[in-house]
Amino acid sequence: MKKNISIIACISKNNALGKNNGLLYHLPNDMKMFKEITTGNTVIMGSKTYFSFPKGALPNRENIVISHSDLDLKDAKVCHSIQEAIDSAINENIFIIGGGQIYKQCLDIADTMYLTIVDNIADDADTFFPEWKNEWKKVEDSPMKADEKHKYDYNFTKWKK
Repeated sequence: MKKNISIIACISKNNALGKNNGLLYHLPNDMKMFKEITTGNTVIMGSKTYFSFPKGALPNRENIVISHSDLDLKDAKVCHSIQEAIDSAINENIFIIGGGQIYKQCLDIADTMYLTIVDNIADDADTFFPEWKNEWKKVEDSPMKADEKHKYDYNFTKWKK
């Protein structure tokens, strides 16, 4: 079975991802899109991302956590490398969901990226998405305006190699 590997993230215009192990932006439409795209598939993440979720593993998805430690997680599979995680995934569609180091390791093996790009510069972020634009081509672009639930304008984008 050929596995489709995608990256999914919400970043600022300066590639900021997060601060203090949390998201920079609360965008309900981005959360909804994330859930729609990843449900029923495999999500791969680092342990900091996993532990940032208030209720543990994401429901209705195979959760795989990359860790150098031997974690005992009741609701997620633990692997020690990206390749081990991909090989052990039971689904054809795999989504890399963070954090920064995991994204960096997966840029070369992913064939699709779903990036929500927020029209903001996050100067105080401590985690950033890696540089990526050279080999990627934007294939979808859906600009969205700020509203009462979304503080900034943002863009749903899809990229292919």
